Amino acid sequence: MPASLPMTNDHSDFPRRIVCLTDETTETLYLLGEQDRIVGVSGYATRPPEARRKPRVAAFKTAKIDAILDLKPDLVLTFSDVQAEITRQLVLRGATVFNFNQRSIAEILDMIVVLSRLVGKQNDGQALVQQLLGGLDEIKTSAQAFPHRPRVFFEEWKDPLISGIRWVEELVEIAGGQVIFPELAGCGKAQDRVVDPSVVAARDPEVILASWCGMKVNKALIRSRPGWSSTSAGRNEHVYEIKSTYILQPGPASLTEGVRQVHAILAHVVGVQVAPSLRPKEKMDPLVL
Repeated sequence: MPASLPMTNDHSDFPRRIVCLTDETTETLYLLGEQDRIVGVSGYATRPPEARRKPRVAAFKTAKIDAILDLKPDLVLTFSDVQAEITRQLVLRGATVFNFNQRSIAEILDMIVVLSRLVGKQNDGQALVQQLLGGLDEIKTSAQAFPHRPRVFFEEWKDPLISGIRWVEELVEIAGGQVIFPELAGCGKAQDRVVDPSVVAARDPEVILASWCGMKVNKALIRSRPGWSSTSAGRNEHVYEIKSTYILQPGPASLTEGVRQVHAILAHVVGVQVAPSLRPKEKMDPLVL
């Protein structure tokens, strides 16, 4: 590096006006204590609740490009191929964009480390990663008390029927379940995880977990599918909803509240009490209470 441009640890060297177009980067920056850098968020931002006071400039697949640029960001954070067109438009308009693409627990943790570096908080990012890993280990240890690991189908969408993305399936396993479509967990694109309802019924899930992004789950519809009322989950009424903001956010929410809710549901199914320190902190499916 030229002598005229020395490296420094000055906090102001890092992006100071960040627009986060998905919930997980918003929550991560808050957890790092860097929320003052956020000048705009997604309309779906819910964690923490105070994030909703920030200007909302995007949905998930669409964004108000002019409104984003009016905020004069020095960094915009986007996610995956779903926001590829948003990313393209912003780049064409001269914005600096970082597009994350995490699909597994390991990649979520990598996202946190990278984002912490982008704002000069690498040590805090590493500490957050260790905290999250510790929480997952506690859940995994608690699940060892289960008398058996129930078979679980995670329904990410209803029509077409889509099974869980990789980080969700990994969390189900950590929480004490046995996923019924392990061969699909590594498929990043939703269209590659479309399953036939009759195959789900044939694999006889003992628990059905459903999370429809942006829509309340209709349990009656789920139970009414041909053959589903005869599955173990259908006969024993083990069909549960987990809000997408907790489990379909590829960030801290899924590794904390999301996995806690999965664990609490599975513990309820197998008749095991969950330690108070591991219970969910947010409202969840009333059938578990």
